[in-house]
Amino acid sequence: MKTAVYPGTFNPITNGHTDLVQRASKLFDHVIVAIGVNKQKANTPATEKRVDLARKVLAHLDNVEVCSFDTLLIDFVRQRGADVILRGLRTVADFEYEFQLVGMNRALDPDIETIFLAPDEHLSYISSTLVREIASYGGDISRFVHPLVAEAMREQLASQS
Repeated sequence: MKTAVYPGTFNPITNGHTDLVQRASKLFDHVIVAIGVNKQKANTPATEKRVDLARKVLAHLDNVEVCSFDTLLIDFVRQRGADVILRGLRTVADFEYEFQLVGMNRALDPDIETIFLAPDEHLSYISSTLVREIASYGGDISRFVHPLVAEAMREQLASQS
C-alpha cells in the first residue's frame, strides 16, 4: 500500500490544496493531510480548528485522512509508514524553496521520496497568505476556499474586532 503525506499549515485550506488532495487520492492508496504547527506564522488558528475544517472539506474522499503533527516531518512520515511526501508547486518561485526541502529531507532519510503535483491552472494563483490578506480587508474569498472555510474565517475576523 502506497501512502503519501501532504504536510502544511493549511491556514486556511484553499481550493488549490483540495485540488491537490483530490489528484493525490487517485495516485495513492492512502493520503494523509498532515497539519502542522508553524511557530513562525503568527495569528494561526488553533491546529484543532484547521484539522476540523480540512476534515469537513475533504470528507468526500474515502482514502484521505486528516491529522495534526508536531514533530519533524521525516519522523512523522516514518511513524505513519508512508513512502512519499507530497508537495504542491504553483510557481517557479515555489520550486526554489521546495527543492531545498527535498535536499534536507533526503539527507535525513534517503528512502522517503518527495513528489510534486501542480494544481489545476485556474487555481495556481491561490495561496493561503493571499486569502488571509483579502479576508482581513473584508474581501470576498468565496472563489478561493470551501464555503465552510469562508464562514470560519469571517467568524474568526469578527471575533478579533
